[in-house]
Amino acid sequence: MKKYYLYIISLMLTLSMVACDLDLEPISDQSELNLGSSQGDTVRVKFKDRAAAKAFYENLYNIMRDRQEHWYLDYMLFGESRVDNAYAGTTGAEVVPVETNALDASNPDIARDWDRYLEDIAQANVLITNIDKVPDPAFTQAERNQWKAEAKIFRAMMIFDLAHWFGNIPLNLTEAPDITAENVEEVYPIYFPKPVTQDSAYRQVIMDLTEAIPYAPSINPADKRMLCKTVAYAVLAKVYAELGDWDNVILYADKVFADGITLADNYADLWKYDEELGDGSRNNKETILEMQYTSASGNWVTWMLGRNLSNWDESFTWAKWITPSRDLINAFNAAGDTIRQNQTIVYYPCTWSNYYPADNYPFMYKCRSAYSSIIKLRGADIMLLKAEALAHQGDLNGAATLVNKIRQRAKLKDLTIDETGSQDAMLDAILNERRLELALEGQRLFDLIRFGKLLEVMNGINNRDEGRLPQARPFVEEHKLMPIPQTALDKNPNLIQNLGY
Repeated sequence: MKKYYLYIISLMLTLSMVACDLDLEPISDQSELNLGSSQGDTVRVKFKDRAAAKAFYENLYNIMRDRQEHWYLDYMLFGESRVDNAYAGTTGAEVVPVETNALDASNPDIARDWDRYLEDIAQANVLITNIDKVPDPAFTQAERNQWKAEAKIFRAMMIFDLAHWFGNIPLNLTEAPDITAENVEEVYPIYFPKPVTQDSAYRQVIMDLTEAIPYAPSINPADKRMLCKTVAYAVLAKVYAELGDWDNVILYADKVFADGITLADNYADLWKYDEELGDGSRNNKETILEMQYTSASGNWVTWMLGRNLSNWDESFTWAKWITPSRDLINAFNAAGDTIRQNQTIVYYPCTWSNYYPADNYPFMYKCRSAYSSIIKLRGADIMLLKAEALAHQGDLNGAATLVNKIRQRAKLKDLTIDETGSQDAMLDAILNERRLELALEGQRLFDLIRFGKLLEVMNGINNRDEGRLPQARPFVEEHKLMPIPQTALDKNPNLIQNLGY
């Protein structure tokens, strides 16, 4: 039990460190002075008033915006470089195994992501659990309901990602109490719970989102940063797609479109950089959820991926992550898809030649500057999910109509009769369209898994892509999931390593 006690103390220290490791913009500190107080000898009030609760509520948005490593940088690394769209990009020991299918439980990036997602869930739990206890008569019930709803959407998104990556996950939906020598045995299962199945985690996501929708704010076309009803609808469409519940995919996709989300007129509108304004694409009519940045709060992750167009030479002396693959470039070329290719991939001379000649090196181009928004959810993704659902239900014409709408924006011809003449052909066309439309946005791995194509695509990759590092081992069914970090297994004996690792 002494070992467990030390683990709990270590976790408490970890949960208190919510600022980004790079400390570029530390998240506001919280203490008993601004969060809580005691009433009598036993009852503790987490937030002493509305202002304290508001600081914590706003901090959830700061976390989502500023801690980009797990839910954006690594999300793309594992979602694109683990499959055929990208190479790892650098020679770092933590990223090369992503490309070569040599991941194991000791990988530090996996451990970081596991911890970060659990920390985010724990942060949301604090607000959800305590907001109705705030002893402030000026704090209206409507406002409490809205903030709680936004926290539930935040928690649902983090649970969805964590379960997506790891399958069975430990899931605690309450705030862990303070630890004393007397209650350590009772508290231990709260800090280190037994895992739930991936499907059970998805059901919790659905519950959080459906409970949040009545109280969440409506979408604001002028401010796409908010965790609003439309965000909940979009995430529901995505989680129901993972469950193969196509009726609900269609239901919630239609709710997204009913809220005014539609395709941007031009694909370039999603990514354009304006030298005077910085991000020239902010709050366009296709985006559902954006993380937005300014000169006072820059998007640091851009220099992990390529050039920062707002500071041309910043951090451009070392190899970047998530290098577009030859296989992806060939897919664009085969489709004659120059519009989306040119908005996805850019070429610069550089000083390294890990995968390509240094004088003409390709880079990921969907996050171009310190001002660029990170688009977490957008309409084309949801539209293609609806097409996928329609195809599964046998409505091939309806599916083709949606895919063609997206292709027409890219100035491509409509799908041919051969591509729409059978359910299998239609699904293959949708999978290919998702690859081209959503390239380097972190969706490719999940798409290959959901379409049942991961092993087929990846076990022949070295024969198609001569620039990719050799696979250390073939993909098997178990590699649909990531390994549970060894650090987590050491702390929580309830966890069991995923098969294949």
